Amino acid sequence: MCPDMAAMRALRHLLSFPALAMLMAACGPLVPAQSGGGERPPARVVDGRTSDAPSPRGAGLLRQAMLDGHRAARAAVGLPPLRWDDGLAASALAYAQEMARTGRFQHAEQPQGPTRQGENLWTGTRGAYRYDEMMGHWVAEQRDFVNVPVPQSSRTGQFGDVAHYTQIVWARSTAVGCAMASNKSDDFLVCRYSPTGNVFGERAF
Repeated sequence: MCPDMAAMRALRHLLSFPALAMLMAACGPLVPAQSGGGERPPARVVDGRTSDAPSPRGAGLLRQAMLDGHRAARAAVGLPPLRWDDGLAASALAYAQEMARTGRFQHAEQPQGPTRQGENLWTGTRGAYRYDEMMGHWVAEQRDFVNVPVPQSSRTGQFGDVAHYTQIVWARSTAVGCAMASNKSDDFLVCRYSPTGNVFGERAF
């Protein structure tokens, strides 16, 4: 692809850490990967853009977009909004900065137990997407969601296809904090949740 065409396209990756792999070991037998219980590498998707203009940035804009997006998705299924937690946001920022520094897009290693945080990740071409578009990529997973116990919550048979959405609408999660960091080529968005969602054997709501 020529440089000017490349500038017109953005690459995004979606990854959600559902506390699934760790909590499955603690709560029941491991679900075979073909049943949707295992994590898969994030899909690489190419989306066309209508403008070369960089998207608006700023901590205040990010916070509002994330709160608005979570509130709307939860209200649609009759759930109360999440409250913003500065501690979760600080944790999210530290990990976003680590991913931007290393270029490794993968879930954070976290200890098991009550302090474990839920985690949604997103990455894409730097400056290419608005915050609400990033949020929209997660919420769009609703199309494949069925409200049955994890990991059977996807019509596709792959839990990873709905794992961002299920964390967003997880009834027992009450707080969220999000942050973004960038390197020369990519933006890295992290949202952290407490209590963690996507627990094996439980329904989202």
